[in-house]
Amino acid sequence: MKPALFPVFLKLAGRPCLVVGAGAVAESKIASLLDSGAQVTVVAPDASEPIERLAASRQIRWVPRKFAPSDLDRAFLVVAATSDLAVNRAVFREAAERGILCNSVDDPPNCDFYFPAIVRRGPLQIAVSTSGESPALAQRIRREIEESLDASLGGWVEEIGERRREIIAALPPSGRRKRLLHLLAHSEP
Repeated sequence: MKPALFPVFLKLAGRPCLVVGAGAVAESKIASLLDSGAQVTVVAPDASEPIERLAASRQIRWVPRKFAPSDLDRAFLVVAATSDLAVNRAVFREAAERGILCNSVDDPPNCDFYFPAIVRRGPLQIAVSTSGESPALAQRIRREIEESLDASLGGWVEEIGERRREIIAALPPSGRRKRLLHLLAHSEP
């Protein structure tokens, strides 16, 4: 039996992230990294038009050449998203040697992490993963969850967060504070 994945949400704001590859597969990964505030560098000899536009508008840095191991020198996180499995695997091996987390798209044995299917309602994020077994199933489940959650949920979560901070500022750690926080979480939007 395989060990379970460790679910975690990473703070990538301002962190250098590398994407190797600049085609259709890389586009969604780049978008996810940008949504998280990452500083994205893309290395690929050629790029799709959307990626070229991102580079032209300076939202990403595009290095128009083949991958070199030195591209990993400053990377916090790496995505190997080329159409060449050998290149993706080489990126994964180099990243592993340096202790850098890497996702080799659609190649689960060469991944330290997977991109989940995500439902967002403001600060609330629900991530669905099948541990790389079936991304299509994760996307289907994400759609089902998305349809069941009201769009106003994000505002309610922000309001709860504000009230939570007030309670924490007003009360020292105690059973009373814990009960109030739980009551707050069980309130209705």
